[in-house]
Amino acid sequence: MAKGKTKKVEPAKGPLRGEVTVPGDKSIGHRAVIFGSIAKGESRISNLSAGEDNLRTVQAFKDLGVKIWDEGEALCIDGKGWDSLCPAGRVIDCGNSGTTMRLLSGVLAGRPFVTTLDGDASLRQRPMQRVIDPLTQMGAEIFGQNGKGVAPLEIRGGQLRGIHYVSQVASAQVKSAVLLAGLQAEGTTVVEEPQQSRDHTEIMAQAFGAEMRVENRSVSLKGRQQLCGRNVKVPGDLSSAAFFLVAAASVTGSDLVIRGVGLNPTRSGVIDILRRMGASVEILRPWEETGEPVADLRIIGRGLKGVEVGPEMGARTIDEYPVLSVAAALADGITTISGVKELRYKESDRIAVMTRELRKLGVQVEEREDGMRIDGRKRLKGTQLQSYGDHRVAMALAIAALSADGGVEIDDGACADISFPGFFDLLEEICRS
Repeated sequence: MAKGKTKKVEPAKGPLRGEVTVPGDKSIGHRAVIFGSIAKGESRISNLSAGEDNLRTVQAFKDLGVKIWDEGEALCIDGKGWDSLCPAGRVIDCGNSGTTMRLLSGVLAGRPFVTTLDGDASLRQRPMQRVIDPLTQMGAEIFGQNGKGVAPLEIRGGQLRGIHYVSQVASAQVKSAVLLAGLQAEGTTVVEEPQQSRDHTEIMAQAFGAEMRVENRSVSLKGRQQLCGRNVKVPGDLSSAAFFLVAAASVTGSDLVIRGVGLNPTRSGVIDILRRMGASVEILRPWEETGEPVADLRIIGRGLKGVEVGPEMGARTIDEYPVLSVAAALADGITTISGVKELRYKESDRIAVMTRELRKLGVQVEEREDGMRIDGRKRLKGTQLQSYGDHRVAMALAIAALSADGGVEIDDGACADISFPGFFDLLEEICRS
């Protein structure tokens, strides 16, 4: 993605008020497109995020021969099953989307042709060995750039066999890649994790007709299963809502409602942490979409306090740490975050980057190997900041700007479009309400 222009974000002139909706959940959107493409029958997906990441997955399956089209506000997929996937005829560009690359690796591991997956400069640095290892054990041949376990990946798919894989990291992407391969394999595939990661793949697979057994940190399924197309409404993305949760929670007197947000318990740690910090977060009108819990959220700003956030929160909160570090910077007291070394392998090294940028804002931050120690100060210094092309960093810094004297300038606001097109317009809207 081309580097965007500098974005100036002004401080909030008063409490944040109003009602907002956020884009469809990116993680669920990827999986809806994947399962719709490998199932038999038509699927209609509504509320799919228009962010670049989900669009990369859509284009990937178009490249693999799946008929996909827009019809009104729905994305329609004419699924013909596993065997209908055909060679792409070109390198599949995953852009900045690690989910696209890792989950697609699981799909392609069982297809009898060769595919190359590539991405942008950031994605080329992210660790892919974690999916290469189990998929190779199952019988695929996957070659990373210069044998270093990074993209571009050349995948030679073929006959797979089920394995019992014990993952060293709690990663939904790794788990999902193995399960997608396992659906094509002979025999039974089992994945065990050190902590339970988000379970969107398990929920979506079962919604499309897959049979599997889920027991705490272990998932097992038999291969050669046939899936059936269905309609999916994607709930609002909690990771996107997190920026507005922190914005309203940190500005005293705010009263904000976020409509239709997915509240899967394997990733709702941000709400638990904010409540421990003293935030008022109410869950209103709960319901369910395609097996996923959904609700409206109401946040009332009344100040935050520092807390200790341990390793047990890592898997449930991994994408929200950039904005939670901003919440910590605006809290009364010290917040410690530990057990999240995985943040160093995201779109940027989010521990190093957030440490560096918060210090520019006048915050005392101690960078640690697996986390941070942040001494909150409530008001921040206005300054120029860098996003490092990381969409979650850019949006987190925009939330910090609301409490920064004179606001901040962010070098590349456009990268927010990867997951949240229109983010800055929506932020300005609630600041004016």
